[in-house]
Amino acid sequence: MTWLARVPALDALEPPARAALDRLRPVDMAKGTVLFRPGDAVSGYAIVLSGRIDVSLTSASGREILLYSVAPGQSCIQSTMGLMGGTDYSAEGMAQHDTTLVLLPKSLFLDLVESSPGFRAIVFRAFADRMQTMMHLLEKVAFQRVECRIAEHLLDLSRAGNPIHITQSELATQVGTAREVISRRLDAWARRGLVRTGRGTVEIMDAQALCEIAKTGM
Repeated sequence: MTWLARVPALDALEPPARAALDRLRPVDMAKGTVLFRPGDAVSGYAIVLSGRIDVSLTSASGREILLYSVAPGQSCIQSTMGLMGGTDYSAEGMAQHDTTLVLLPKSLFLDLVESSPGFRAIVFRAFADRMQTMMHLLEKVAFQRVECRIAEHLLDLSRAGNPIHITQSELATQVGTAREVISRRLDAWARRGLVRTGRGTVEIMDAQALCEIAKTGM
């Protein structure tokens, strides 16, 4: 079965565009593989078939923030901007799970954007969706208090299971703050009985209280 069958968004592409894409072969990336770093030239457009790529930015002081994740069906705005605008990567992309993807070379990507209305629509729609996500992140970091962001993010993560398997460093990266801030906040909440922390885990004990903290908002 061709890999195109795993990407429903490509079903409506014109036959020549599908044929060009079908000649490409999926590539497997092990968990922890760095796909790009700041300053690297953008060489292609990735279509993720399985797994996840996290794109993060690290400051000169070492503080890291997760900008977005690229899951199957999503796009990497850094790659799109680089391919269409000629800029280099300004963030780092790392496979957070074993990941399978198809990489469109720059020449093929630009050719399809020009010649295939269907492909062009997919790229621009994905770009717009990712921009909206980035604006939402900017709004949260700029205007929402850090304890509200932590509470909201823990509640989101708990939908996949409680306790939450995450380190304080990972949580800090995802929320956009320092690990020390996470540690102090979790310790305070643990004393109040809102959460219980373990080695690499956070268990929510009082979801309603965390929801009230998250609702205090901006």
